[in-house]
Amino acid sequence: MTPPVEKTNAMRLLDAHHVQYAVYTFSPDIHSATGVAAALALAPEEVYKTLVLVRPSGKALLVMIAGPREIDLKRVASAVGDKKVRMATQREAEALTGLQVGGISALALLNRPFEVFLDRPALDLPEIVVSAGRRGVNLRLAVADLIRVTRARVIEATAPTTERQPE
Repeated sequence: MTPPVEKTNAMRLLDAHHVQYAVYTFSPDIHSATGVAAALALAPEEVYKTLVLVRPSGKALLVMIAGPREIDLKRVASAVGDKKVRMATQREAEALTGLQVGGISALALLNRPFEVFLDRPALDLPEIVVSAGRRGVNLRLAVADLIRVTRARVIEATAPTTERQPE
């Protein structure tokens, strides 16, 4: 039996909002959503990563997308009303959030002035898995609860996937 995980700020926040969640633990050496999915035997599409993007004004925003998907900076810029946005460097992301890459979580940053966005494909799933604000700990919760608690705006943040037709 694994020892209980020390509560993170994200867990305390969910508890305060009476949100049900499941805790997943894995090696803190895993820093990618697809790596987490593989380690936990989860579908990669249900494990979401939180990316830190920077507006031209220098203001940062958080965008949650499924692990295997690629951010589309032009789509995000359009959705948030800017001409362009850019990815924060690892150093910038950690300095802006106070969290390590691989443990950045919108749930852990609600006391900070970040706008939070969620990629539209999340709406096709009842639940997703997101970081708990610490490397090696993720949480599964209902998409509706994640949106409600983080006040995330749902946007098109990734390009549509093109399904290959059988030959």
